[in-house]
Amino acid sequence: KDMGASILVATHSRYVVDLNRPPDGASLYPGQSVTGLCPVDTFDDTPIYAAGDVPDEAEIAARRDAIWAPYHAQLRAELDRIRAQHGVAVLGDAHSIRSVLPRFFEGKLPDLNLGTADRASCAPELAQELLAVAESAPGFPAVLTGPFNRGHIPRAHGRPQARVHALPLVITT
Repeated sequence: KDMGASILVATHSRYVVDLNRPPDGASLYPGQSVTGLCPVDTFDDTPIYAAGDVPDEAEIAARRDAIWAPYHAQLRAELDRIRAQHGVAVLGDAHSIRSVLPRFFEGKLPDLNLGTADRASCAPELAQELLAVAESAPGFPAVLTGPFNRGHIPRAHGRPQARVHALPLVITT
């Protein structure tokens, strides 16, 4: 922030509404176990809500309209502002997650996971430069376009052809 970077922080838990999911709740990883726009269980398959008390379509729509949509509108506006001011914008979409999640992945995940939405959200040269920075951290294995490659935020906001690059960084604990 002291260097002039913009910081946009979620105001609600991902259990209320997951900002990194598409607004229609479609799976980002077809055929795999996933959580939805308004998750009903944790990454360990533990129910979040009491039996029968999960959000219905009206509640999901209300959360999407009140929380999800304003966040994405603000993010788009900020990226457009930065690009207009500097000619380019780079979105670093940072998350953390446990390094072992049997529901989704076998084994232990790398410590630093950079994604590119299958190379569509960030120019390859920039992605490689950022990977080199991540790989220079001793003792922290890094991977590009690995298990956290296709989140909604980089898919929706990364437009390298328009000089807006989005690259998630998922740090495992």
